[in-house]
Amino acid sequence: MLKQAISRSSRAVFSASRTIAQRPSLRPKFSPIPSTSLRAGLLPSIRWYSEQTESAAKKEDEGPTSQVEAKDGEATSAPSDVEAELKKKLEAKEKEVIEWKDKYLRSVADFRNLQDRTQRDMKSARDFAIQKFAKDLVDSVDNLDRALIMGKEKIQATTEDNKNDDLHNFYEGVKMTETNMLQTLQKHGLERFDPEGEKFNPNEHEATFMTPMPDKEDNTVFHVQQKGFKLNGRVLRAAKVGVVKSQ
Repeated sequence: MLKQAISRSSRAVFSASRTIAQRPSLRPKFSPIPSTSLRAGLLPSIRWYSEQTESAAKKEDEGPTSQVEAKDGEATSAPSDVEAELKKKLEAKEKEVIEWKDKYLRSVADFRNLQDRTQRDMKSARDFAIQKFAKDLVDSVDNLDRALIMGKEKIQATTEDNKNDDLHNFYEGVKMTETNMLQTLQKHGLERFDPEGEKFNPNEHEATFMTPMPDKEDNTVFHVQQKGFKLNGRVLRAAKVGVVKSQ
């Protein structure tokens, strides 16, 4: 029994050793990776290209962009030219508007001046329409004034015993006639003025003579030879007067 057991165990060991010898050698489950393959996996892949291909690629890339930039430049320059032209036209129109406005204002001012001048001329024509007639009429008024002066002297020369009623009545009638005539002339703008005792005014007075007088102020009218007349404020005839002269 013992011999059989030992023989069996030896056979089993011998068969096991043969099977192990016949089997291929098994590698471990995780085998080490070569260093070359590890470096290739970790480092990025580097590709090398020729300079000709890069320059060609750059030209190809720059070609469309340069064309687009050129088109953009042309597009931007075109609106700027249009804007400049429009600005020039606008400035020209503004200058034209200013010129026309100035002409309009000048024409309006000229028209208003013409209106004012026409109104003044019409008023002057109405006010001085009777100027020639008034000049001829003042001589008659002067004659009435002279008659009154002479009549007043005659009346003063008479006494109460030698009183002349006809002369007094004639004087009163002439005086009334002169008063009515002066009132009528005054309605039409013709007025008579007597400058006696006033300062000499060369615009209204005409000095016929000058004499020194100690009791009178210098350059004062002390005698009226002929009274003056004004037509609507304008001197129609200057008064002829005598003026005091300084010693």
